[in-house]
Amino acid sequence: MKTFGLGASRRTVRRAANHSGTRPAAAHSAYQAPVAAPPAQDPHSPPAIPSTTTADHRAQIVEAMISELAPQLFMSLRRSDQRARGEQYLRGLLYAEGRKSIRNMAGVVGGAGTEQSLHHFISESTWNWAPMRAALARHVEQTVQPKAWVIQSMPIQKAGEQSAGIDRRFVPELGHSVHGQHSFGLWMASETMSTPVNWRLYLSPSWLQDEEKRRRADIPDWVDEESPGECATASALELLAWGDVERRPVVLPSRDFVSSAVLSRFHAAGVPVMARMRPMDQLRVADTAMPGYGAGPIPLSDMLQHVRGLRRPVEWLDPSSGTPVVRSTLVAGIRVELPQPRRSPAGPQQWLLMGEWTNRNGPPSELWLTDLTTTSLDGLMRLAKLSRRTAFDSAVTGERAGLRDFAGRSFKGWHRHLTLASAAHSVAIGADHAAGRTRAENSSGTPSRNRPLRQMG
Repeated sequence: MKTFGLGASRRTVRRAANHSGTRPAAAHSAYQAPVAAPPAQDPHSPPAIPSTTTADHRAQIVEAMISELAPQLFMSLRRSDQRARGEQYLRGLLYAEGRKSIRNMAGVVGGAGTEQSLHHFISESTWNWAPMRAALARHVEQTVQPKAWVIQSMPIQKAGEQSAGIDRRFVPELGHSVHGQHSFGLWMASETMSTPVNWRLYLSPSWLQDEEKRRRADIPDWVDEESPGECATASALELLAWGDVERRPVVLPSRDFVSSAVLSRFHAAGVPVMARMRPMDQLRVADTAMPGYGAGPIPLSDMLQHVRGLRRPVEWLDPSSGTPVVRSTLVAGIRVELPQPRRSPAGPQQWLLMGEWTNRNGPPSELWLTDLTTTSLDGLMRLAKLSRRTAFDSAVTGERAGLRDFAGRSFKGWHRHLTLASAAHSVAIGADHAAGRTRAENSSGTPSRNRPLRQMG
């Protein structure tokens, strides 16, 4: 058994400076929407929701949301032609059927002559994606009203060796190795929907120490070597530098990169953490009244055996079946100590270990560690389960928005595509939510409460 110890030392990742610019006029595009766009409205007001329930109804919602988002999203692009290309690419992601290749998208938004200009806009242009992501994050703050940030790993299976970051790595969530790109997305999540707003592409030493590979994939000099844990952590902490984004608890559903160094880094930044743990990870009991206090590091699964008698049911919302279901499981918590680096003047931090039992007579099915020690177990469980929301939305809406569909080779092109695919995801999931709410209201004659099904276990 190994002790849950300190991770790799922290390395600083330098980032390109954000491009500045004045507010431009709203982007224009040659693309003709399948339905008439809604009347112009105040850009700070929510989009108008039509009352019909046809397929055109959803398209009208999409167009209203694009009209609201596009001026904010493309404000950092100085040239009107770039803003027009950005809006074309966004619409291509939303309206093209099947894989979101540039050819398929060009066929929807402008024909064959558009393909080259879209390719140049994504893979060869010089615009900085960071201001656009910051604008998207501010927009999502208003539309999703997130309860937490969730760091969701996203392996992208690919053949060949040319695309930036291609490698073979074991993916714990899948239980096997994947040959492809390995990335981390920062998602803003509520119980009803979630949207990614930032991305990091993990690059192994074999990529960063090979000058030819770096040149071929157009990897900038400011990209430094980092561990998977540091890569995942940076996807969230970068938001703090953007400003105007409210700090939220961060949920870490993957046990692959969690270490005390990662947890301490979030804690030091003032970002509360909820991290999934392994049963054989070891910590010290902090509560003097609990068995195991003073015994040194012990496995977390053994620690939770001592609080089985304190378990109680809590309810949480499960979106994984498509229709939200209220589930009830047993939980219990115990205070533990998180070790600090040897040179740290601070003493051990007190955290809370929470166990969840789906089988009353079995071992804990999930273990979570958090520094939110004053939050109720009900609140902590609902927070942890937001990772199911992001996993579902990534697999369903994210697939439709083309999150995994970038076919180019360049590091910069990958980031630009993911930025716009995240914006498309925001529009698509918002339109789905609004259309579903309107259908429910029309069928019942009263405002929808989106009442979920209730199920035990």
